[in-house]
Amino acid sequence: MSGWFLPRHICCALIALLGMNVAVAGVIEVRVVGSDGQPVQNVAVFIKQAGVPSTAGETPEPVVMDQRDVRVVPHILIVEKGALVSFPNSDAVAHHVYSFSRPNNFVLPLYKGTPPAPVEFAHDGVVTLGCNIHDDMLGYIVVVDTPVFGLTDEHGSISLSVDDAASNYEINIWSPRIRDSNDPLVQSVSAIPADDVTFKLQKSLRPPHDGQSESVGWDEY
Repeated sequence: MSGWFLPRHICCALIALLGMNVAVAGVIEVRVVGSDGQPVQNVAVFIKQAGVPSTAGETPEPVVMDQRDVRVVPHILIVEKGALVSFPNSDAVAHHVYSFSRPNNFVLPLYKGTPPAPVEFAHDGVVTLGCNIHDDMLGYIVVVDTPVFGLTDEHGSISLSVDDAASNYEINIWSPRIRDSNDPLVQSVSAIPADDVTFKLQKSLRPPHDGQSESVGWDEY
């Protein structure tokens, strides 16, 4: 008998992979525009999916929030709850990184290079952090209870893959520049929409943070 066949264990693995691709088959397009109708870049977007097995207990991939040119890089970082974040200092000067945002508050005393251990963010919410030496250094970590997240691009848009078996999708956006609310803005849909989910902001945006011009102070966030 001519031809070929795959061993049973490889077939099972391929079927499992195909099943995973089928399970996560939907895409939700999200767009954020300001009160002037212009796209808003670098907005945190995360989608919670009802009826989808939780990833709680799984350790997310470790991530990095750097310090370069006396700035926090990236300015906004999104991580899944339980993630370990390392805070290397790539500057020639020492930094003292800290956050008062409870229950994710932490302190990394004055250091250069890489701290000995990363910081675990076990609770969802927005973490505001800075440097005790350089007051203009400001950054945010958005800790989310979902593996579906990202930042809008220069067009104010992002495409996120979701599980098409979910019974409901809660779409959240957040940025320190948004004045409409200090909490994430939310839209809920029961099925994957054919068109973009658009967030039209009602209030003008805060200016981008600029450590050189000090255009935005801590109290404005």
